[in-house]
Amino acid sequence: MKTFRLPSETCIAFARLQVVDINRSLDFYQDKLGFQVAQRHNGTAALAADPRLRTSLLLCENRDAEPKPPRTTGLYHLAIRLPNRVELGRVAQRLLQCDWRFVGAADHGVSEALYTLDPDANGVKLYADRPRSQWPRPNGQVAMGSMPLDLNDLLNAGLSSARDRLPPQTDIGHMHLQVSSLEKARFFYNDLLGLSVTQSDTPGALFLAAGDYHHHLGLNVWAGEGAASPPPTAVGLLSFGLHIPSRGSWMILQERLYAAGIPIEGQRQTPAGTSVLVRDPDANGVELVY
Repeated sequence: MKTFRLPSETCIAFARLQVVDINRSLDFYQDKLGFQVAQRHNGTAALAADPRLRTSLLLCENRDAEPKPPRTTGLYHLAIRLPNRVELGRVAQRLLQCDWRFVGAADHGVSEALYTLDPDANGVKLYADRPRSQWPRPNGQVAMGSMPLDLNDLLNAGLSSARDRLPPQTDIGHMHLQVSSLEKARFFYNDLLGLSVTQSDTPGALFLAAGDYHHHLGLNVWAGEGAASPPPTAVGLLSFGLHIPSRGSWMILQERLYAAGIPIEGQRQTPAGTSVLVRDPDANGVELVY
């Protein structure tokens, strides 16, 4: 198959989550994190850092949803990107004041990150990139490590002024998925969709991006090779949007998927634009948005 690469301006458009109790989820994402509700209707809510701008999260309530079974594929974490470390520190301060618990923290070289869980135990990463000029680039490639984070310094940075809402530049910087096979996932996301591999030396993981970003997508088999997919009724990721800035590239992608025998589940309008839904080898939904 002919090599195809996505335009460098490609980015994550949104994450669509299935939750048990939308009010409980809004208490976390709106009241504690600082997203604003752009739309709410019949058990669904669209959230954005600024309602006048692009939606970042779509919450879909299912009162009968069950917990995601352990060691299954699906969402590892969604990564909420703050525009700078001051804003990341402010969010951290706000969560600590609410007695919300962090489950991890790391300095990845390219970014500083905090990890937590939402009320349905979905992984949530909060991070701020360092300037690109500071990204480690051994052998010409972006390197991402996992070193201790100076949490006190980050929290002190967030003390400069109070803010109850996320800054409007906040978005979903990347998605990280658990998959059953890196080889199959690589074929789908790299060979078919056209994301480039940016790092492959982390055991059991693969990172991909459009353009020169460190990664728009993380994949891992840490749940085990051949892990099963969660049932459709489980809480977690329903789909994520991949925004394609070029209509030509959007159409080429559909042609490539059709030629590869990947079903395309019709067009629909989303807050980010027109999308078509496809599924990766583990049935994770990917909405190609233009």
